[in-house]
Amino acid sequence: MDYTRSGVILSTHHYKACVAFYRDVLGLPLLFSLDEPGSTLTCFDLGGAYLMVEPGGPKAQSKKSLAQNPTKLRFNVADVEAAAVELNAKGVAVTRYDYDWGSTAEFVDPDGNACALRDEASFGQSLAEL
Repeated sequence: MDYTRSGVILSTHHYKACVAFYRDVLGLPLLFSLDEPGSTLTCFDLGGAYLMVEPGGPKAQSKKSLAQNPTKLRFNVADVEAAAVELNAKGVAVTRYDYDWGSTAEFVDPDGNACALRDEASFGQSLAEL
């Protein structure tokens, strides 16, 4: 196969809140949006891939269980601590974790989907070790 692009489709219960979160809080660039009968979706650039947000996911009161959504969206950043502080300033609760291989900071979107930041430098080191 000759793949031309890859992406993730995220089905959400709180569609409008999630679109605002990925656009305004995380600052993902908007590629396009459709809102017509039978086709409501918003597509963001995800570092060369895409994140397509659509309505129709399961409702959750807080962080979704692995059974509700076994996927975590990870965003590599240059500085996990600085990015976590920025998200906190925007009202997002973030929990930071430090490991031998690097740092992550975990949070959820308005739909309860798991998301995390990871420091890019340690990710590159992990790849080099393979």
